[in-house]
Amino acid sequence: MQKIVGLKEFRSNVDTLIKHINNGHKFIVFKRGKPVFEISPVGPNVWEEVIDFTKIKKGGVNIKQLLSRL
Repeated sequence: MQKIVGLKEFRSNVDTLIKHINNGHKFIVFKRGKPVFEISPVGPNVWEEVIDFTKIKKGGVNIKQLLSRL
């Protein structure tokens, strides 16, 4: 389901709109009567977990240590 919102409304209600987006809604955001961008849920194949650093070390791995080893 696609809805139209103004940029001001989008900025004011971003948290509420995110909840709607997570439930599958799509929005076209308008500024001064012209479409600016479309926002929609991320598809299931967009994010791929490569490694879970919490399995290597409880609490995760320090990013500085990780980058120094690359």
